[in-house]
Amino acid sequence: MTGTLTFAPLLPLPLVLGLGALALAAVLVALWRGLGGWALRGLAALVVLAALAGPRWQIEDRQPLPDIVFLAVDDSASNRLGSRAQLTATADAQLQAALAARPNTELRRISVPDSPDDGGTALLGALATAMAEAPRNRIAGVIALSDGQVHDSDLGLDLPAPFHLLHTGLPGDWDRRLIVENAPAFAIMGEPVTLSLRIEDFGAAPTGNGRAQLDISVDGAPPQQFQVPLGQTLQLPIDLPHAGRNVIQFSVPTAPGELTARNNTALVQINGVRDRLRVLLVSGEPHAGGRTWRNLLKSDASVDLVHFTILRPPDKQDGVPVTELSLIAFPTRELFMEKIDDFDLIIFDRYKRRGILPGVYLDNVRRYIEEGGALLVAAGPDFASADSIYRSPLAAALPAEPTARVIEQGFTPAITDLGQRHPVTAGLAPPGTPGDWGRWMRQVELTPQRGHVVMSGADDKPLLVLDRVGQGRVALLASDQAWLWDRGFEGGGPQLELLRRLAHWMMKEPELEEEAIWAETTGQSMRIIRRSLEPGLGPVQVETPAGDVLELPLVETSPGQFEARFDGPDIGLYRLTQGDASAVVGLGPAAPREFVQTLASDQPLAALLAAGRGGYVALADGVPQLRDVRPGRPAAGRGWLGLTPREAYETLSLRQVPLLPAWLVLLLAAGLITAAWLREGRRP
Repeated sequence: MTGTLTFAPLLPLPLVLGLGALALAAVLVALWRGLGGWALRGLAALVVLAALAGPRWQIEDRQPLPDIVFLAVDDSASNRLGSRAQLTATADAQLQAALAARPNTELRRISVPDSPDDGGTALLGALATAMAEAPRNRIAGVIALSDGQVHDSDLGLDLPAPFHLLHTGLPGDWDRRLIVENAPAFAIMGEPVTLSLRIEDFGAAPTGNGRAQLDISVDGAPPQQFQVPLGQTLQLPIDLPHAGRNVIQFSVPTAPGELTARNNTALVQINGVRDRLRVLLVSGEPHAGGRTWRNLLKSDASVDLVHFTILRPPDKQDGVPVTELSLIAFPTRELFMEKIDDFDLIIFDRYKRRGILPGVYLDNVRRYIEEGGALLVAAGPDFASADSIYRSPLAAALPAEPTARVIEQGFTPAITDLGQRHPVTAGLAPPGTPGDWGRWMRQVELTPQRGHVVMSGADDKPLLVLDRVGQGRVALLASDQAWLWDRGFEGGGPQLELLRRLAHWMMKEPELEEEAIWAETTGQSMRIIRRSLEPGLGPVQVETPAGDVLELPLVETSPGQFEARFDGPDIGLYRLTQGDASAVVGLGPAAPREFVQTLASDQPLAALLAAGRGGYVALADGVPQLRDVRPGRPAAGRGWLGLTPREAYETLSLRQVPLLPAWLVLLLAAGLITAAWLREGRRP
């Protein structure tokens, strides 16, 4: 309980001061005239003025409030390295005991785990959230148990009390880190991509020969080993082995005594893309669909097209001189013998044997396919004739044989049951429906020999057959009427999408492989996708970076596509296996933020330490004592840390007692005035 003097004037303060000035003038006049009661008159005036000022004695019943001390404990991955977790736990227990024994003190403990999505240690953010729930005038200090490597140091905090950092580092700590300085997300197939990386030693590293072993593995293959210098930026040219995602793992073996090996590995995922698609289009004769093929291919800026068109067959006799047929001879030998391997795709559109391309040229096309090339045949009536290219060395690469029958009737192309599962045609039309497509008017009857029939036409005859030949791929379209879709006949159809998928499948794009497995990652989670033509599949095996093998059931989400979800426990390379399909995927960032800097340091928190004149103390030297310090004074010294007592309180009740009651004022004023009158009345 405390008491204080307060004033509640009955009149405005300027008026009270004015009355005081008049009273003073009257007293001075009385003194000047020699009146003996001037002092008593002055005292009476003071009593009246004091009464007008309203003096009151205010009595408060106060309850002291405890000081608040925040204890921020770093539970992030970097603060669990080596002996840091043990040092933190020991200091945590001792500080809690010391603060519990400190009178009038409330401890508020904050645990700071790893932030999601590789956000690092958000210690200041957690502290700001906790301080928002506490009265500012009760905060006596903040003590942080951490390695000092916080990742939200740019978050400005205005602390009313000292901030202290008790770091968990040891004098002999050192660490070796693999740093990827530059790694593109995309690279062009066939062109080397250069990656920049560096191996750096930090802290009290042992002396050596200045070199370290670097292991490089692509898509989980056995690593290649190199001896590289430490502390120098290395430029590594790498050729991507395939299109799509390429997972490259760089790793450095763990050195004896280093703080952690978690930053000795870096994962780089680069998507391989083709710069340009080089296409050779061979048109056997002019027809309505020839212009459609050319326009379709030329509309894509990424396509380099060479169009070989036979406008006048050699057996045609029209009297036109040969010198007037063309300006230059078409370089057939150069295209089909010398430069054929430069093309990514060859298209035969209604071509038949006419002696222009000798059998040795077509045999070279077969060789080109078997060695990894791609062939698309758009068959017209010529394919069913005696001059069909099936009657050539190219027949060994074609998946179906013509029966010599040409079906001349309207039909609506349909997706087969197998085609609903094949990535080239899956989703072009809903299962069980023919699609709202226009009709085609001609089809060559085929007898499939091998491959997959993904589209059917008239009388359910094979319309589109896909096959793998050696290392290459072949697509056989048993009609030359696809251009009707492009012209919008009877509503048209998905010609552009179908041909785009065909081209990408023949280019071996991973997303269009009929037997493939891959994963889409988000943070530490992955969505495993398995595509297969088989109707039922067993579980997928997931091998973690630690070598553990888990089995996950696959659920069919759409025809031919199966999925599973998995949360990876660690950052690193995961191997996925299901049947004959396998893949590797990197989970987590290329360089986890928690392990970018692992040595204890006060630099990220230097501004807070300086603002409150706090201390930076190594826990290896023991837990310091706690003392009270006044605001603005140094808050740390040898073996001690300072806390600022706040002396906050809560007012429970408030009473005010007037010091000059009205009756007392009247009595004193009347008495003094009467005494002055009597004194002046007795003067001779």
